[in-house]
Amino acid sequence: MTGVSARVAAIDNELAGEQQVVDGLYGRLDTLRAQARRRLAAVRRAGPSGSPQNRSERDAFATLYEDRVAQLEAVEDRLAFGRLDLHDGDRRYIGRIGLTDEEQTPLLTDWRAPAAQAFYRATAAHPDGVVRRRHLVTAGRRVTGLEDDVLDLDALVAQGVDPASLAGVSGEGALLAALGAARTGRMGDIVATIQAEQDAIIRSPLAGALVVQGGPGTGKTAVALHRAAYLLYAHRRLLERSGVLLVGPSRTFLHYIDQVLPSLGETGVVTATLADLFPGVEARGTEPDEVARLKGSTVMAEVVARAVRQRQRVPQQPTRVRIDGRTVVVRPQDVASAIARARRQHRPHNLARVTFVRDMLGRLAEQYVQQLGGDVAPEDRAEIVEDLRTTREIRVALNLAWMPLTPQGLLRDLWTKPHRLEAAAPELSPRERALLARPADAPWTPADVPLLDEAAELLGEDDQAARAQARAEAEQRAADVEYARQVLRSTGAGDLVSAETLAGRFAGSGPSLTTAERAAADRAWTYGHVVVDEAQELSAMAWRALLRRVPTRSLTIVGDVAQTSAAGGTHEWAAMLDPLLRGSWRLAELTVNYRTPAVVADAARRVALAAGLPVSPQTSARDVPDALTCTRVDDAHLAATAAERADALTEEVRDAAGAGRVAVVATPERAAQVRATLVAAGRDVPAGDAVDLHAPLVVLTPGQAKGLEFDVVVLVEPAEVLAASAGDLYVAMTRPTHALHVLHARDLPAGFAGQP
Repeated sequence: MTGVSARVAAIDNELAGEQQVVDGLYGRLDTLRAQARRRLAAVRRAGPSGSPQNRSERDAFATLYEDRVAQLEAVEDRLAFGRLDLHDGDRRYIGRIGLTDEEQTPLLTDWRAPAAQAFYRATAAHPDGVVRRRHLVTAGRRVTGLEDDVLDLDALVAQGVDPASLAGVSGEGALLAALGAARTGRMGDIVATIQAEQDAIIRSPLAGALVVQGGPGTGKTAVALHRAAYLLYAHRRLLERSGVLLVGPSRTFLHYIDQVLPSLGETGVVTATLADLFPGVEARGTEPDEVARLKGSTVMAEVVARAVRQRQRVPQQPTRVRIDGRTVVVRPQDVASAIARARRQHRPHNLARVTFVRDMLGRLAEQYVQQLGGDVAPEDRAEIVEDLRTTREIRVALNLAWMPLTPQGLLRDLWTKPHRLEAAAPELSPRERALLARPADAPWTPADVPLLDEAAELLGEDDQAARAQARAEAEQRAADVEYARQVLRSTGAGDLVSAETLAGRFAGSGPSLTTAERAAADRAWTYGHVVVDEAQELSAMAWRALLRRVPTRSLTIVGDVAQTSAAGGTHEWAAMLDPLLRGSWRLAELTVNYRTPAVVADAARRVALAAGLPVSPQTSARDVPDALTCTRVDDAHLAATAAERADALTEEVRDAAGAGRVAVVATPERAAQVRATLVAAGRDVPAGDAVDLHAPLVVLTPGQAKGLEFDVVVLVEPAEVLAASAGDLYVAMTRPTHALHVLHARDLPAGFAGQP
């Protein structure tokens, strides 16, 4: 046998051996899935019976088994992807989750476990006890390739390993293959190819605020998601109770990443945009950047606080009310004294109002009692107070002095009533106040949400709303009891159980909510950790709203200040975060661009620097031939040329499996022209914000493209994009993984010079 054939035979033997191991791991996974499904089915068959405690236990077990089934199903793809051969002769397989056999002997090590850390960090200079790191390349459940990264060849040979069986020695093939793979419309995890600088950030301690700064393509989002999965693994007991919140820039972005955490074995993270943070409000309206910038400034915190305080007012004139032939007077001096007393409690507006109303009713009752001669039994005095409380004229007078408020009502009054905004915002100019004005039926915008949250914090729970809720619950309870009576009459079981008991079982057998579901529905919920992606887009008011949700200040803040495009966003981390976190945050930087070919990344960097953006230093991991082309086109033909070019490229990039994505990125006006041209040619291209990430061709604005990536991007008229925002142009240029095609009628912005 020749040397070449011997090497081929040795590697084939290695492949066969690894296939046997992988078969065993999938067999164990199938067994665990079947067990979890059987247990879940048994719990469901038990039905809503037994004592309340039994039902509660049943619901808890059902939730446990449902989560387990979901976890085991989500890790099907690339269950095992690595192997460590250690100096002591031990062999350790690395995968998405940990698996043990029936005797609890480890079969597969969870990638987040300390025992797996060397897979990502070991080097020849610092082997950490590793002599060989092996990457397993799989397709479905089949092992298709191996790649060995040998850290100590002598030690490996001493263990009896034939050098002919080594499947390569670079350790970079798995990474480059992942970088070059066609895009599918969903973000993939990087669990098999995490690099050392990324791993250090992922495993950084839970406590404190960690800012991850990195240019486009450095894997910031992937690192943030893997960090969330790692923290849930390493701090399960703490974070399961309170949950983890992941805030993204758009619903499209959240849809793009929604498969990553389940594929890493985690299904309980709450995901939201800033517009989703206030339960019950859908903030889908739009407004000019100037208005959003104004709403995002910290001055609005004082405006909202002043607006709340101004709803606590002393009347100019006394109000006289006749009750049963006697007169009580709501006197301005009494109102002033009651307001002062309520304010001294430093409670939210609606909660302090209870103290104010109780104080005022006591003063009015005293007036009434004095007219009766001053000698009244306690039970009679309580009846007098109740009569006063239910008298319409007194309710009106007390409401005018201290009105119960909702956040929506307070903010709507500010935007629709100029006199209220003028009183609450004297520091704003007349022009600025005019910018904030809008009709009462205008939809809420994302910039309104932090202000609603600020108002909710200052107002507290509306006592009247709580009483209304209690009345509604009482009415529902009465309806349940009546229904229970009907059930008992029809079954003849009335001598066995009362209608009230049966109604209680109705109420107790509802669905049990997960931590994520309860947190998403509760504005006051506080999380154990918050991850913020594209964090540079958040305004100061948005940060105030977020920090209320994580009092421990345990955050992962991911972004790039060079890509800021939102009005009121961050251009320097220290300037934004120091006033909020008082300097208690640490910075980590990602320096390797894994997405964008070098020639494209270099051009984008030059353009960004020429525009004055604070660009982070980075190095591209790879280059692609002919990755950047620039074509001058007559302005009248730009849209048609872009549509034609994108249509042709879509056919070129699509692979046999249907993967491969092309995006046209342009200003909103140009994007509309390109989309109309494609639609006229019979292409199905969604309009407006309906972005279908699975479509082979999409037309986007830079804002819509933020956080996404495509095989090829057609960038239309970069000078127009630059005129709108330098950050937008930087974003648009750095979306492609293979090629950027630039079409322009105007001169290219500074930085493109020298490119083809």
